Amino acid sequence: MYIPNPETEKKEIINRYRNLLRVWSKREKPVNKKLVRKAFNLAVDAHKDMRRKSGEPYIYHPLEVARISAGEIGLGTTSVICALLHDVVEDSEYTLADIRSLFGDTVTRIIDGLTKIGEIFENQSSSMQAENFRKMMLTLSVDVRVILIKLADRLHNMRTLDAMPRDKQLKIASETLYMFAPLANRLGLHAIKSELEDLSLKFLEPEIFNTIYNKLEESRPERKRFINKFIYPIKKDLAGKGMDFSILGREKSVFSIWEKMKKKEIPFEDVFDLFAIRVIINTPPEHEKEQCWRVYSVITDFYRPNQQRLRDWISLPRANGYEALHTTVMSRTGRWVEVQIRTTRMDEIAEKGYAAHWKYKDGIDRETGLDEWLSKIREMLQSEDSDALDFVDDFKLNLFSEEIFVYTPQGDLKNLPAGSTVLDFAYNIHSQIGNQAIGAKVNHDLVPLSHTLVSGDQVEVIVSQKQVPHENWLDFVVTARAKHRIKKALKDEYRKYADEGKQMLENLFEQQKVEFSEGVVARFMEYLEYQSINKMYYDFVKGNITPPKVKAFTQLSDKGSWLRFIGRPFSRSKNNISVSQDLIEKMKQKPETLVLSDNIEDIRYVISKCCNPIPGDDVLGFMNRKGRIMIHRTNCPTAIQSMSSHGNNIIKAKWRTNESIGFLTGIKIKGVDKKGLVKQISEVIYDKHGLGIRSFHLNTHEGLTDAVIMLYIQNTKILNQLIDDLKRIHEIQKVSRIDRTIV
Repeated sequence: MYIPNPETEKKEIINRYRNLLRVWSKREKPVNKKLVRKAFNLAVDAHKDMRRKSGEPYIYHPLEVARISAGEIGLGTTSVICALLHDVVEDSEYTLADIRSLFGDTVTRIIDGLTKIGEIFENQSSSMQAENFRKMMLTLSVDVRVILIKLADRLHNMRTLDAMPRDKQLKIASETLYMFAPLANRLGLHAIKSELEDLSLKFLEPEIFNTIYNKLEESRPERKRFINKFIYPIKKDLAGKGMDFSILGREKSVFSIWEKMKKKEIPFEDVFDLFAIRVIINTPPEHEKEQCWRVYSVITDFYRPNQQRLRDWISLPRANGYEALHTTVMSRTGRWVEVQIRTTRMDEIAEKGYAAHWKYKDGIDRETGLDEWLSKIREMLQSEDSDALDFVDDFKLNLFSEEIFVYTPQGDLKNLPAGSTVLDFAYNIHSQIGNQAIGAKVNHDLVPLSHTLVSGDQVEVIVSQKQVPHENWLDFVVTARAKHRIKKALKDEYRKYADEGKQMLENLFEQQKVEFSEGVVARFMEYLEYQSINKMYYDFVKGNITPPKVKAFTQLSDKGSWLRFIGRPFSRSKNNISVSQDLIEKMKQKPETLVLSDNIEDIRYVISKCCNPIPGDDVLGFMNRKGRIMIHRTNCPTAIQSMSSHGNNIIKAKWRTNESIGFLTGIKIKGVDKKGLVKQISEVIYDKHGLGIRSFHLNTHEGLTDAVIMLYIQNTKILNQLIDDLKRIHEIQKVSRIDRTIV
């Protein structure tokens, strides 16, 4: 527990400020030291009576955000001042007018953007939250420093998240993993992206994080010996050639190791690339490419390369500005090792991202991938028809990490997210080409618009003046630009037929002797499950809605009166409203934990099939739009996405300790086929543990066996015991839990 001490705190504030000055002065001459000092004094005064959840003085936070902005992102004086003042307007009596009079328009504009961002993730309404996020991204298109400082702010909040209650930890960690880490990656901030992912995992799945972290610590001495032995001949050869270089070994992040373990379904011990060797060359820009390939030649003189693992991101930089040569080589001990080759400039861009990109941009005529991406974001934001929730989803799609490179018929290079289709490519060229596309030639072969592209494809789009966008196009495009343009074109198309469709519906209502009013039309839309009135009118004109449907609507009731229908099916159950609202109000007044029981008759929650939680799992409740509480495991991707945009609907949940009901759970078994194996498995499940099996699927091929078993288990303790007992069967090589229900 933190115990305040005014004298100690005063010294600590001065020490942190001096540390900030040291970091900042390494980047630029401290000619504006008086301005920074003025900002520091103002921040100290504004936050003098405020403390963080940990009990520490609040001023520690803006000082750390400023230090991260200067030292870890590489921002300059203006950003340091803004970081120091980023919470002043929101938390004190100082106004933007005060900031403008003291520091000018640029600082005021950035702080205004940061102040607006502060309101976003605490908003109760998900649609308002999404709209505020849209406004936040608008500030990115005006001044990217707003987002860079916000990332520094989020990083420090994650570093100090231990002081927050569990439900807040889950909400903030989910937001971070879902939106902020990909955003850091998209802006080229690799180090910050990795730390945000690690810290998110630490709070979402503490047991997994700690296990991997501890195993990394235990294996570090052996890894260090291996690295030193591996790089010795390379260092000797490069030094003999008179090259200016440095070589270091970098560990993979805990999060990336966990992702690999999940993807390949392997234990920690089987992850071979726990680290990467990085060779950094100091060379003039005009010799960068030549020198990197020269280093590659030296490395492959000593170690045999895997040709399938060669990545040339110098000739074709990644969309976030990343440049390097990557190769994987076989060491003399039979172990694959990843080697990254960069120049000093490339290394700074890889670590500091957009700030370094801007520093090196002077004198470069061509647009970089980052410039192109920011241009696309601006285009998305300019649309008046763009729905805020759709924007957040589309923006998330645009934070792709994997990408492909394809060519136009003229040989121009275009980069797109992996999984992009011909139609995505068409919209990337121009919205009109996308709207009129009917097919394409990929490498001179005719393909449909839904054809998925791969790197190296040359694409020629075929268009027709008669073509118009179709709703099903949204099913196979993946880029935000394409989705946005298709939706806009569809809305424009629906609008053309609105008057004609409205007249048709009015005539049909008149035939049924029903008054044509806004209220009745709204009920009819609900009856047909339409979200857009213009889309409904469009479908009338196109014949997708027929007169019998209108007649059926007007005659829906026991006594034949359509008026009675309006009050019944469309009104929400009073019980539903009272239960959900009452529960939310109780959680606000006293945030109790929802106790999950086995009383099925009185159940107030639903066990989510996307992650199949069972007693013993770390879980949370999530109130959906219908007022039902969905129970998810805290590491469930669906829950992480929901918490990131509807974080205020989180309800703490835990299991009763005396749970007796069985929960449907799946396990996957891999092993060597042998007569009697099924009998051995069944004996462990039935005889030793007394569990009920719902389904048992077994496949054998070339002497190997794969089995998927769905069974009813009371809690994670029994599940873990079962897995351990099954692993003791000699022929079984691997047993793992299945997250998603298999029916």
